[in-house]
Amino acid sequence: MTFQEGGNFDAGRVRRRGPGKGGVAVGGGIGGIAVVALILILQATGNNDLANVVNQVAGGAAGGGQQAESTLAPCTVAQANTDRECRLEGAIESLDVYWAAAVPSAFRQPGVVSVLESTPTGCGTASNATGPFYCPPDQTIYLDVSFYDELESQLGAEDGPLAEMYVTAHEYGHHIQALTGVMDQADRQGTGAESDSVRTELQADCYAGMWVGDATETLDPDTGKPFLNPITQEQLQNALSAASAVGDDHIQQRGGGDVNPDAFTHGTSEQRQHWFTTGYEHGTLEACDTFAADTL
Repeated sequence: MTFQEGGNFDAGRVRRRGPGKGGVAVGGGIGGIAVVALILILQATGNNDLANVVNQVAGGAAGGGQQAESTLAPCTVAQANTDRECRLEGAIESLDVYWAAAVPSAFRQPGVVSVLESTPTGCGTASNATGPFYCPPDQTIYLDVSFYDELESQLGAEDGPLAEMYVTAHEYGHHIQALTGVMDQADRQGTGAESDSVRTELQADCYAGMWVGDATETLDPDTGKPFLNPITQEQLQNALSAASAVGDDHIQQRGGGDVNPDAFTHGTSEQRQHWFTTGYEHGTLEACDTFAADTL
């Protein structure tokens, strides 16, 4: 999925934050523990408390010290189609417009931080080790764009723009859950194939599919044109591959263990693809109500 020619992204929605004064290395594989480690710790310990687990993995390295913060410079469409940080900015601006219309009475924009090395958050330390996540206490998405390299190399996903934007849209889906009360109502500490944790994650996948299904109709208010070009079958397959790669069963197998449904926190590969497709094809909040579903 690519952005339409003629637009630009200069809303400054994405903040870049990390220690010191250095610039952000776009797409670089900055050192740290692979995101697989975080997910395996979640499964092994049965701990779905992100703040505690993030600090286990990252060692609280960013708890102190001076943090530098800046916003991304304006990006052209051509840059958004090739540069990961510009693509993040473009996707967030499109998601803002889509969800403002989908949940108008509750909508507030989330914060979005592109993480350089590590930074403190309301949920503990975000770092290259933790992968993307949404932090409810500060209503902010934290994402290190080098995660996409890990998604491909460590978890075997197909790379591509829509695979990357699926990850962004999934985290944005958690923000919608926070705004609509799902986060408060769900028991996100539990694990297991039918747990609220799994239902929460699958609903965020469904919300990502909703946005993708409507993205070519979501108009850029500055140009009056759709943000994105029509989706190709190859691009859709890239997104489904990313959804499959972060399934609990796939991650457990990649980690060398047996599939243990009692430790599930996100759903199987098949379930993640199913609920993304449900959102993509049906495009309604009602269709994405995983908490009302008899089977996942």
